[in-house]
Amino acid sequence: MIVLLGVLVVVIGFATKRNPLLVVGVAGIATGLLGGLSPGKVLAAFGNGFAGSRAVTIFAITLPVIGLLERYGLQEQARNLIARFAKLTTGRFLALYLGLRQIGAAVGLTNVFGHAQTVRPLAVPMAEGAAERKYGELPERTREKVRSFSASADNIGLFFGEDVFLTVGSILLITGFVNTTYGTHLEPLQLALWAIPTALCAFVVHGWRLLRLDRQLERELLTAHVHNTAAVEAAQ
Repeated sequence: MIVLLGVLVVVIGFATKRNPLLVVGVAGIATGLLGGLSPGKVLAAFGNGFAGSRAVTIFAITLPVIGLLERYGLQEQARNLIARFAKLTTGRFLALYLGLRQIGAAVGLTNVFGHAQTVRPLAVPMAEGAAERKYGELPERTREKVRSFSASADNIGLFFGEDVFLTVGSILLITGFVNTTYGTHLEPLQLALWAIPTALCAFVVHGWRLLRLDRQLERELLTAHVHNTAAVEAAQ
């Protein structure tokens, strides 16, 4: 049971808003030491895990590229692009992004979209630009809400879309475990087909939440505008 203190380290670290990479690293070291591993074996476990998952190093290429694009006006161009579509509100744009993310994940294109390469440099500026076009400068609290909904559109689209793809890891894990444990012959196609209704339900539910975001923004920003106007008139 003492090994589970590593989970407590993660909870405390995230609750106090520490660096996620540092929190996970410290939790891993603590778990290894509490589990009776020597410092050398803990270090070897980190090395083996890193070598076995080389895809995690993709950030070394992705982040500099995104940084250069942003430096040369990627976010400004994204805002200018969304300004051309008068009827595309923040909620409608994010619902469209949710659908594209889900379809892409369903056909195995899980790395085409994502937080680093799409949400931060493109989706967030476009969602904010749609709101700014209608309401002007956004308060910081409203801006954070738009960003959180942008991230949720990517997360939910990926999570519920990738299970429709036949060779995704979760599908293969389930079929392998069930067939080995219970002696059945469950095919990946069967699970993928049953994942389609779940994906559609997720799109409908979260799509509705994204569309409802427009009304929330209107209510919050109009209320803030009324308060600011009253404060200015009172000051005069």
